[in-house]
Amino acid sequence: MADSKTPILSHQKIVQKINRMAYQIYEDNYDQKEIIIAGIANNGFVLAQLISKKLKEISQISINLVELKINKKNPINSEVELNLTDNDIKNKSIILVDDVQNSGRTMIYGLQHFLKAPIKKLSIAVLVDRSHKRFPVQADYVGISLATTLKEHVEVNFDDANNYSAYLC
Repeated sequence: MADSKTPILSHQKIVQKINRMAYQIYEDNYDQKEIIIAGIANNGFVLAQLISKKLKEISQISINLVELKINKKNPINSEVELNLTDNDIKNKSIILVDDVQNSGRTMIYGLQHFLKAPIKKLSIAVLVDRSHKRFPVQADYVGISLATTLKEHVEVNFDDANNYSAYLC
């Protein structure tokens, strides 16, 4: 029973959550000429791509999609990799995206990279917010908030473009 997975989001529900988050981002940034959407490497970047695609369908805002690479296991002793300069983010609205927010640790280290330049606005989007806060980071755009135990794990799968899934393990 230790390997059991409980489905929490089906493909259809994930697509609905992505669409809703994209509309919320658009509503909050309708007056912007450009938005930078930075997805945390791997699933966060895939989610950022899906949100960006929907934003391009529903708005005229220029979307600059970038991948933020961070060592999630040891973020304090690792450099954040992002192919943008401080000048690229100056006075821009930025949305930092990840698939699951647990304690906020990955987000806080990812956010700090953007605080090196004067930005207009910084927001966070996550598909699943587990609410185990150890850091003062709160997502602005959330697909689903989920109460879990510390021993449980949330697994999001974007491997098959026609069958996204999220499980509680």
